[in-house]
Parts: sequence; C-alpha cells; structure tokens
Amino acid sequence: MKRKLIIFATIMAVLLSSGCSAKETQTKENNKIQEDKLKIGMCFDSFVIERWQRDRDVFVQAAKELGAEVNVQNANGDVEEQKKQIDYFIKKDMDVIVIVCIDSDALSDSVKDAKDAGIKVIAYDRLINNADIDLYVSFDNEMVGTLMGQALVDNGLSGGSVIMIGGSPTDNNVSLVNNAFMKVMEDNDVGIMDITYCDGWRAELASDYVYANKEMVSQCDAIMCGNDNLASQVVSALSVQRMAGEKLVTGQDADLEACQRIVEGTQLMTVYKPVEKLAHRAAECAVALGKDEELTGDDIGTMDNGKADIPYVKLEPIMVTKDNIDETIINSGFHMRDEVYLNVK
Repeated sequence: MKRKLIIFATIMAVLLSSGCSAKETQTKENNKIQEDKLKIGMCFDSFVIERWQRDRDVFVQAAKELGAEVNVQNANGDVEEQKKQIDYFIKKDMDVIVIVCIDSDALSDSVKDAKDAGIKVIAYDRLINNADIDLYVSFDNEMVGTLMGQALVDNGLSGGSVIMIGGSPTDNNVSLVNNAFMKVMEDNDVGIMDITYCDGWRAELASDYVYANKEMVSQCDAIMCGNDNLASQVVSALSVQRMAGEKLVTGQDADLEACQRIVEGTQLMTVYKPVEKLAHRAAECAVALGKDEELTGDDIGTMDNGKADIPYVKLEPIMVTKDNIDETIINSGFHMRDEVYLNVK
C-alpha cells in the first residue's frame, strides 16, 4: 500500500509539473504574440468635429484586421498635450505614430524625436510642416475649395459677394482650401467682403461673427464656411435674424446636420470626403511602414512640406448638393435616408 501511494504521488507530481510547464509555455507564447504585434499610436486633435470619430473607428478596425494594435489619444485641442502624447507613444516604443495635428507648424521637434527613436510618422489629413514625416494622407484640399466656389458660381453668384469664415489658421489645410476658393471667386468676378478665421475650429466664433457683423452679412450673397460645424452656427445665427435660406452657405465633411440643412434649403452644399476610404488606406500604409515595406498604389504622389518632398496619398472629395445627395450620401451608406430627410415632410 505504501509503495502504491508513493507511485501515485510521483505520477501526480509529474502531471502537475507538466500542466504548469504547458501553461507557462502557452503564456510565454501569448506574450510573444502580443509583443510581436505591430503597435500604432494615433493622436487626434479632438473629437469636436463629427467626422473624426468615424475616422478613428474605421482606422482602428482596419488596422486590427491587418494584425496591428492601435492606441488612440485625444489632445482636446491642446498643442502641448498633443506633444506629451507623442512623447508617450515614443516611450511606449510604438512602431508607427499617426497624427491629426492641431498646429501644422508646432510638431517638428516631436516628429524628430519619434524619428530618432526609429518610429515611422504619418500626418493624417493635416500636413505637418518642416518635419521629416514618412507619409501625408489626405484629400485634395485645393479641390475642396474649388468645389465650394464652383457650387456658388453654379447657383448664380457670379458678380456677387461672399464672406469667408475659415477654420483654424494653424491648420495647413485651411490655406489650401481658401486659396483655391478665392481663385474661383476671382475668375468669376465675385467680391470677397471679408475673411475671418475660427481659432481651434471653435464653431461658436462663426456665429459670434454673424451677430457682430449683421449689416455686412445682410448685404452679402453667400457665406463660405470652412466646415459643416462652422456652417451649423452660421445658419443658426442667420435663422435668428430671419435670413436662413436667403444666403448661399457652403461647408465640408458631410455631417448629418449639414445634409439635413441641404435638403431643407438652408445650406447650399457640403463636400463629402469618404473618410472610410481615407482611414482604411491610412491603416494599410501604417502597417506597411511599420513592417518596413515599400508603399505602393496609383494614389501616391509627393508634397513639399518645407522639409522635403514627402510621399502623399491624395484622395478626391465629392461635391454634395440637393441634386445628388441621395446618390452620394445615402446610396453609399454614409447616412441613412430617414436621418437625412428627418425634417422634410
């Protein structure tokens, strides 16, 4: 009996040892898989603009499907906070950092620190100037301005007058959009009555401008707004002054409320930028760069950011008006028909 007990105890000890060893081996393998997974840090300006949430969700899902792990940070419009978040990503030894910058001219040192650490850097939808970034992914922002201007001209603005309410002056895209827009105005004898900017893309500054300049606003034929969030405040202020629908208002991003205003008749147009396509393409490029693979595709060109000619993935935006909103917005699944026509009987 004693001999049997000794044999039994020995067998149990061997089994327990084997079990622990197998468990430890599995744990080590899981840890190694986690360590080997490509790590991407994604730093957003803020989520005040509606579309950024959609960009985030699509990018994270696409990167996950490609085998990468994404850490998302939100700087809430604070440049210094964005710098701290980039430092955090560097310390976490990310393979790639994707940045929606707040200030196009404020991150060159942060980018240099990341590059010195061997980390690839992508400027997402907003160019980072004077920095050795690996890629800029965006839409054709000059075309955005051209489409805004062309929509106004197509609706009879030639020879008329317009007020420009742009976004943040620290956003490099703003100057690209504005310059292209002004070229269309110049070519069609449209007078620009005034140009103002909304620091940090703060939409309330747009409505403040309308209230503070009632006489000028009453005399203009159109108001060019830097995005749909600004347009929402402009239309609201016009409504209070009983001018909503009388002024041609433009925007961009195809926010749901902007699409609702278009079918209601208080906003002329918006610019649809298929963010799903942009975010998915950016995720593909981020993974490729993280693996030290060469970027390929017919959409890759170059852009001078003051430091060098950097690779530039440029996608085309689409003008959206009442005439094509069903085709471009609803049929693509960007917004549901019931939501767009919610306030239209």
